[in-house]
Amino acid sequence: MGRQTTGLTTYTGAMQALAERWLRVRGDGERGGVDGDFVYSPAGLWLALGAVTAGARRETADELEALLGLGGGAEGGGGSGGGVAGAVTDSARALARTEQLGVATRVWSRIPVYRAYREALPDIGFGHMDPAEIDAWVREATGGLIEKLPVEIDGGTLLALVNVLALKARWQIPFEARATADLPFTDAAGSVRHVPTMRRQLRAASGWTVDGAQVVELRCEGGESAVRVRFVLGAEGARAADVLPAAWAPESRRARIDTEMIGLELPRLELRTTTEITPQLAALGVTYATSDAADFSGLSPERLKIQRVVQEAVVKVAELGVEAAAVTVIVMRAAGMARPPRVVRIAFDRPFGVVVLDGTGEVPLFTAWQASAPRGPVVGE
Repeated sequence: MGRQTTGLTTYTGAMQALAERWLRVRGDGERGGVDGDFVYSPAGLWLALGAVTAGARRETADELEALLGLGGGAEGGGGSGGGVAGAVTDSARALARTEQLGVATRVWSRIPVYRAYREALPDIGFGHMDPAEIDAWVREATGGLIEKLPVEIDGGTLLALVNVLALKARWQIPFEARATADLPFTDAAGSVRHVPTMRRQLRAASGWTVDGAQVVELRCEGGESAVRVRFVLGAEGARAADVLPAAWAPESRRARIDTEMIGLELPRLELRTTTEITPQLAALGVTYATSDAADFSGLSPERLKIQRVVQEAVVKVAELGVEAAAVTVIVMRAAGMARPPRVVRIAFDRPFGVVVLDGTGEVPLFTAWQASAPRGPVVGE
């Protein structure tokens, strides 16, 4: 991928692709084809998986790189710009330039971690495994939005990699509290409830459509690097995986709304979900990393595999602004003894052929068929 001249992360497309693939996998697992409430952080998952991928090798690295949209470079290299480790470092730094967004990753371990791995990820902190310390770090890094790690650290946990994204931003133009009113909302099951709904008018340029989905953007305080929050409304009964990608669709796919103003009605909301991503990994194409065949030999001399990948995320939308946080944790434990390779016995103990080919492997210089019991050449000839 070419480096973007805007200064934003080079790997935006890779994160978008992971988001869309993850939404599809999640949607396929929903009972009855009806989406329930959820909050995901695709960027948080991408950064966390990218950090462990920097220590992966062979097939383990191949499948993780494919999921992350990173071609080659598992050997990582040190510092910004070097392979997977460089991609993670560059992307995290670029995201951290987004105003009012905090980005942090830290590793806690009970086992040695290679110096080369630590040096290849200079912005990641490393420490000895301490569950209380981890919880305190999560609270501080998320501004209290998430109180503790969403998984339990037990004696079998050899390493935990934790990524945090945290945002607190005010709307450029806040909603007036006096305009908020209880208005009807029809849920996915068809039930109607009255919920507190914020109201205000926006310029026509704040909204557009993408393949029939309506998108409205609310700007936050700050300069050009301030976050933009987009709300997407699809056709009745549309699935989340089909609707949400409209929020990051390129301008070439957008159609203007034929209006002078947009009358926005937006419910206040607070959503919080904890997602066990581990069962979804196979559908995302990751199998080696969670098996005893996992190869994280670039991370530690200990044999490791991914035991769990869990993400807790929260988003709050109110009259004054938006708050959001996500904690993504990858828990690693000891991999079992490597399975001995499968051996297929091929014994040339009956008539067989011999073919001698040229250097291209295409021209048969000699062909032979041994039907009788072979007589070996005389030793010394």
